[in-house]
Amino acid sequence: MGLRINDIVPNFTAETDQGTISFHDWIGDSWAILFSHPKDFTPVCTTEFGAVAQLADEWAKRDTKVIGLSVDAVEEHEKWKSDIESFSGAPAGFPIIADEDLEVSKLFDMLPAEAYLPDGRTAADSASVRSVFIISPDKKVQLIMTYPMSVGRNFAEVLRALDGLQATYNTPIATPANWTVGQDVIVALSLTDEQAKEKFGDIDIKLPYLRLAKKPA
Repeated sequence: MGLRINDIVPNFTAETDQGTISFHDWIGDSWAILFSHPKDFTPVCTTEFGAVAQLADEWAKRDTKVIGLSVDAVEEHEKWKSDIESFSGAPAGFPIIADEDLEVSKLFDMLPAEAYLPDGRTAADSASVRSVFIISPDKKVQLIMTYPMSVGRNFAEVLRALDGLQATYNTPIATPANWTVGQDVIVALSLTDEQAKEKFGDIDIKLPYLRLAKKPA
C-alpha cells in the first residue's frame, strides 16, 4: 500500500550532508517539506534546488523545514551544492539525504520494492524519485506531488499549497482554485449558515454549498 494523505510519515535515520538525522526528531514541532531527486549533478534538479534555496526566507516565515533527497553519497551532495549556489545565487542551507541504498525512496513509495541501482547508473534508473511531500507538525502527510523527469517543479506552487494547508489546518475552511493569502476562503459544509456567520462574520453565499468568507485571523 502506498503512502497516502493523513498517513503518519515514515520515520527513518539517514545520513545527510549536515550529519545524521532521525526524521521525526528533525521535523520536531515544525512543518516540513521533503523533496526528492533521482541523481546529483542533473540539470532540472539543479534548478529546483536553486529555487528552494532562493525561498529560504519564505520557508522560515512559515516555520517550515525543507530537506532534499538524492540517491548519491554525502560527498557528492557537498560538491553539488557548490553548483546549486553558483547557479541560484543563494546559499543552499538545507540538508540533503544521501539515499544510496534507496531505503527512504522505498519507504515513501517512490520506487518499486525490487528497484536497485546498477553500476554506472544514470538518473533514469531512479527516475520516479521526483516527489514533494508536505508534512504537518503532527507528522502526517498533507500533500504529495510527483513529477516526471522532463518537467521542473514549480516551487511557487509548493509555497502556495503550503499556505493553503496552513490556513486550513484544524480549521473548518477550504481554499478555492488559485487561492493566495489574503483572498476569501470557503466555509466547510459541516457548518450551517448560522454557525458560519457566528464564526466568520459576514459570509458570501454563492451557492447553497459554496459560501465564501474572510479567513479568520
